[in-house]
Amino acid sequence: MFTVDTHTHIISPDTDTYPASPLGGHRSNWSQERPNDIDGLLREADAAEIDHLVVVQASTVYGFDNSYVADELARHPDRLSGVCSVDFLSPTVVDDLNYWVGERGFSGVRIRAADGTTTVPTPGRGLYDERMAPVWQFLSDQRVPVCIQMHAQHAPILAHLLQQYTGLTAILDHAGRPQLGEEETPYPSAPGLPDLAATDRVYVKLTPPAILRAQRETGSAAVIVKKLVDQFGPAHVMWGSNFPASDGSLSDLEALIRTQLPELDSTEHEQIAGGTARWLYNLVGSDATASREH
Repeated sequence: MFTVDTHTHIISPDTDTYPASPLGGHRSNWSQERPNDIDGLLREADAAEIDHLVVVQASTVYGFDNSYVADELARHPDRLSGVCSVDFLSPTVVDDLNYWVGERGFSGVRIRAADGTTTVPTPGRGLYDERMAPVWQFLSDQRVPVCIQMHAQHAPILAHLLQQYTGLTAILDHAGRPQLGEEETPYPSAPGLPDLAATDRVYVKLTPPAILRAQRETGSAAVIVKKLVDQFGPAHVMWGSNFPASDGSLSDLEALIRTQLPELDSTEHEQIAGGTARWLYNLVGSDATASREH
């Protein structure tokens, strides 16, 4: 079974080549307490028998300078894919996207919008800022998936974007902070807008922060995870360890998520374990055995 961890981070010990320049001016605590470079990440992935890794730009360390991840993508093309961060409000944003995606090999882009933190400010007015139109158009035209860190209450805004940009594909980082109540839909809708699952262009990323939040607020994550899998389908669900931002080994973080999944047949399990990400990030030809040889 081909496995893909869709949410990892790396921090270089070489601060001269890769100096810190965090968004909001404050470096994340986790990156100082347990920094892990590419060699450490690959060792953890081997121990957990993970075939492919999606490395998400650590914007709370490097801001919009994706150089460290880009350099490692070039060194490990069969093992890594990357999600970059760019300034969605920059007048040069399309050029920036062409560089990082077109020239440096990133497979996706991430926006931290409405994520509820104070250290990383929401860009502009959030997802609905009209200045972001060139970004949405580029991602729609180029079929580049966008990882969005948001809250469930912003689902109607995302639905409007998906309706407006018909080639846009969205991945909900940390499951998009779904509503957890038994009687609530995970993501609210609005009149005239499609439900997120109905668009067929929204993917849910299950991560330790999402699991732990559900356990903390409701006592169990199993209910919301089953609801998400049932609503979106296994072909639209993936997992990410958030290693090393989430504390623990990659193996332990993977197990935390896996044990919350509902009963699945082998095909459905394979989709969540790696098949969904394999298709979404176009990992055609990836071989589960060869990919762990580095």
